[in-house]
Amino acid sequence: MKNKIYDLNLMGLKCPIPVLRISKKFKEINKGDILIVNVDDPKAEDDITELSKNIKIKLLERSVIKGNEIFFKLKKY
Repeated sequence: MKNKIYDLNLMGLKCPIPVLRISKKFKEINKGDILIVNVDDPKAEDDITELSKNIKIKLLERSVIKGNEIFFKLKKY
């Protein structure tokens, strides 16, 4: 079975909404699937990092794009 890649655009949303939506999406996807997330709330970065420690999410990549946009690549394991 091939792993799927999902995109989640959370631009313009303030915490805790991005983390809640990520958590909800990870309940819907399968083990091994990847979630691409874009956020622009600076508080979301710490919250997403903490979320990845608390549930079965591996942070594969994190980068800043266009000044305040933060890109995350997360994998369910």
